[in-house]
Amino acid sequence: MSSAAARERTSSAGLLSIGQVLARLAPEFPTLTSSKLRFLEVQGIVTPVRTESGYRKFSPTDLERLRLALTLQRDHYLPLVVIREYLEDVDAGRDPASPATTSPPPSIVPAPRRYRRDELLSATGAAPQLLNDAISTGVLAGAEAYTDQHVAILRALVALDRHGIEPRHVRTLRQSAERDVSLVESALAPLLMRTDATNRGRANELAPELAKRLEELRAIFVRAALDRLLS
Repeated sequence: MSSAAARERTSSAGLLSIGQVLARLAPEFPTLTSSKLRFLEVQGIVTPVRTESGYRKFSPTDLERLRLALTLQRDHYLPLVVIREYLEDVDAGRDPASPATTSPPPSIVPAPRRYRRDELLSATGAAPQLLNDAISTGVLAGAEAYTDQHVAILRALVALDRHGIEPRHVRTLRQSAERDVSLVESALAPLLMRTDATNRGRANELAPELAKRLEELRAIFVRAALDRLLS
């Protein structure tokens, strides 16, 4: 054995390879991959040492930091920046409260308003029969209390009804929207199949972006059809 190899083996004594770390954590985190471990390293959760050959070696402390970070992500949906700040406080000798038990600050966003049936009709100027038709055709879901989204939909139905477009005529719009969601769900399936917060967060970012692109396409198609109609 060369002297360099001997020094490397001695310096790595008691440390774990990335494969050994995966083996230790796999029972608790079965979807964990080496790529995720490298990502956590990039995010500053751990800083494994490198051998002269460039291999990562993790200490028992690294292993526990990884276990803590993964638990906080999985069970408490905490972002890595919060986890990293907590670990930095611990490293600095401070005694921070665990982010898992820290209560979030009170929300400054007011609670969404709820409307009774009579309030919904008053807010939108809709006739009771129009609301009944919207519910019976599935354009609106019947409920004991209605939201601002219901108000927006019913106002649009009131405007369309003035031109003879009834709820039954726009039922296909809702069905089309559900098909769009199915397309988005199919596109995001590789992310949605994973349970870790990173992939879930990525899916939450991409979903409205994909929906926006589908909406843009629909608007283009409608404008083109209108141009043909009016030309």
